[in-house]
Amino acid sequence: MTVELHGYRYSVYSWIARFALEEKGVAYRWIEIDPFADDVPESYLALHPFKRVPALIHDGFQIYETGAITRYLDEAFAGHTLQPAEPRPRARMNQVLSIIDSYLYWPLVRQVFAHRVFRSRLGWPSDATEIDKGLTAAVVGLDALERLAIGGPYLCGPELSLADIHLAPMIGYFTMADEGASLLKERRKLDDWWSLLASRKSYLTTRPQLPEGVDS
Repeated sequence: MTVELHGYRYSVYSWIARFALEEKGVAYRWIEIDPFADDVPESYLALHPFKRVPALIHDGFQIYETGAITRYLDEAFAGHTLQPAEPRPRARMNQVLSIIDSYLYWPLVRQVFAHRVFRSRLGWPSDATEIDKGLTAAVVGLDALERLAIGGPYLCGPELSLADIHLAPMIGYFTMADEGASLLKERRKLDDWWSLLASRKSYLTTRPQLPEGVDS
């Protein structure tokens, strides 16, 4: 049995896939792909025509889109299940996943983290307007999750689910910005949840090593 994960070292979605692989105890081969490069290999574009990451190959079976990958990993491999069995908790998990992808990824990661943290570490210019827009949108998304969260220990039930695996890397990046950490602290259920997830071994093991920064 061979598993290959094609991803970008700083990609939050690649991190999510690695987090799921770690939780399921699946050994895999990592293949680095920079989707922002001008020379993305044609072999990868044949695997993922939209030039995004991650993509997974398992014994010849190819699949891309992070939500599809993590559900496949949960269902194809042994170990503790990452999806509730009952219809209502499972529907809630899927709702939370959709909220994360549709309303939180862009403000948390591409606006606040990218412009407040990542770009500054690389010595690139950042846009304060993008940070402000991200923080405004983050309030709406975090408030929605605060209302839906069950209040511990996990977002959608007594056991870790794909919703937790999906959200934790985004919160990990978001809270690297002081404003992001402050917003999370103001939401009791999410803050309690984050205290648990941030110390989870699989989260720490898969956390990307970011650039140290450049001299100003």
